[in-house]
Amino acid sequence: MSSMDDNELCDWLALSFVAGVGRRTAGVMLERFGSPKAILEATTTVLHANGLKPECVESIKDPEHHERAKRELDRLREHGAELIVLFDERYPVLLKEIYDPPILLYVRGDLGRALAQPAVAVVGSRLCSTYGRNASEMFARSLAENGVTIISGLARGIDAAAHQGAIAGGGLTVGVMGTGIDVIYPKDHRELADQVEKHGALITEFPIGTPPLSQNFPFRNRVISGLCLGVIVVEGAERSGSLITARMAYEQGREVFAVPGNITSSKSFGPNFLIKDGAKLIQTWQDVIEEFPPQHKARIIADSRNDRRREDQPEIDELVLSEIERQVLSLIKLDEPMQIDPLIYESKLGLPDLMSALLKLEMMGRIRQLPGKCFVRKL
Repeated sequence: MSSMDDNELCDWLALSFVAGVGRRTAGVMLERFGSPKAILEATTTVLHANGLKPECVESIKDPEHHERAKRELDRLREHGAELIVLFDERYPVLLKEIYDPPILLYVRGDLGRALAQPAVAVVGSRLCSTYGRNASEMFARSLAENGVTIISGLARGIDAAAHQGAIAGGGLTVGVMGTGIDVIYPKDHRELADQVEKHGALITEFPIGTPPLSQNFPFRNRVISGLCLGVIVVEGAERSGSLITARMAYEQGREVFAVPGNITSSKSFGPNFLIKDGAKLIQTWQDVIEEFPPQHKARIIADSRNDRRREDQPEIDELVLSEIERQVLSLIKLDEPMQIDPLIYESKLGLPDLMSALLKLEMMGRIRQLPGKCFVRKL
């Protein structure tokens, strides 16, 4: 745990509230002065001599920042959150290496546990296809089962599928927010956010109460890539946030992986473009592990217990499926939702038998029901 007292934490918060001091400037000033307290107590002459603009110096000397910091510390604790600052030994090692790391992180959950193992980000379109959702969930689940933490942005679509896949795989996941730690966005992801906190952590660099402003999300994206060894892009249009995250990953020296998509789909532009640009095309979770540093790669490959369990599972499932259930499963596709009427026609089954088979397959996790009585096979 941090050994910093509340006064020190308030100094960090006060520095983060100073107008005109961005992430990079704050980092440089901390290197020069050694602590937020030294910056805040420096004379105006010294601050000017260090290249700070007059309005910035004036803001540093504003006593209101300290009052706001005290209120902020109380509020974050009310929300069950804690503060991890740049000089804290618990601060994520990989994130500290990037060009402009956040000087502080608001955290709910156990970030240390989540980042005690290698991490990979999974990002992509909010308005994803069934194929994209399945791929995101499959990669996240398989990687999580093998001791890899899944980082994503808690958004709809690919992000949500990644978090859900990691949780379904019994693994760990981290949700990086573009809002205050108390503002869940989108609002209907409150339950998902609670699950992510329980199975990892929620983090943000933005103050309590910060709404989902569009300009915040590129900053959020650099943290997503900064926390991990590599970024998996599942789907993304030509001008998408996932491509921004991939570019940031390149700049930070991270690996970029891409799941190939249908060339006629606009959502596939992002990953297909990245593949042309040198990103690694991935088809299985092992393709991702291959690019890990030797120490992580060796450990994961050596621990093959999960591999054997997954290889045996389909055979066990097939043994417990009835002939009718196997027939229905064979009709349901991976990437094209199938409505109930065509299933009745093609299976030549009565509605009660068909619905019974669909329910069994859904309970076994072999298919997913979509709105409008449509069904799709899960990877």
